[in-house]
Amino acid sequence: MKLVGLTGGVGSGKSTVAEMMRELGAEILDADEAAHAAYEPGTPGFAAVVREFGTDYVREGRIDRKHLGELVFRDPDARRRLNAIVHPLVREWMAARTAEAAAREAALVIQVVPLLFENGLERLYSSIVLVYVPEVLQVGRLVRGRGVTPERAREMIAAQMPIEEKRRLAHHVIDNSGTVEQTRVQVEKLWSVLIKGLS
Repeated sequence: MKLVGLTGGVGSGKSTVAEMMRELGAEILDADEAAHAAYEPGTPGFAAVVREFGTDYVREGRIDRKHLGELVFRDPDARRRLNAIVHPLVREWMAARTAEAAAREAALVIQVVPLLFENGLERLYSSIVLVYVPEVLQVGRLVRGRGVTPERAREMIAAQMPIEEKRRLAHHVIDNSGTVEQTRVQVEKLWSVLIKGLS
């Protein structure tokens, strides 16, 4: 089984590229999905987040991700405290799903990990794919797609490693600043490289 890391900046289009890879036959494991699962109601993660941040961050029985997100993007200490709760749970979830994929003899598993470089996870993967857009496009997409202010979009981007630095570190880069079809052409070319040598 080949294990590939897929990363990018916030608003760069990781989900779009991951879905194209899924259509081509990859097994996709998404750390964002794992993070959601980590503090579902009734889980130890939910209890830990409420204990750490209080009931102000619970809405209709669930963690209010938007409200909590506003706090952690603004406050590095709060972000560190949340990460200390969530990251170990995400790693457990991803490891369990990867083991399941290996047991099914999946040929290619792609883990979508937004903070791959920030968390020093490079050594886990045979190769790392970066979904790239320049920062100015990140801001525009966050404003249009998530309805945040340009200032908040820049805060979200500043909370991550600069996209240009990630670009230098990645083995492969998908430039997602053009049309969907232009991205798809790059993904299909990369797919043929990734599956080379797989049975």
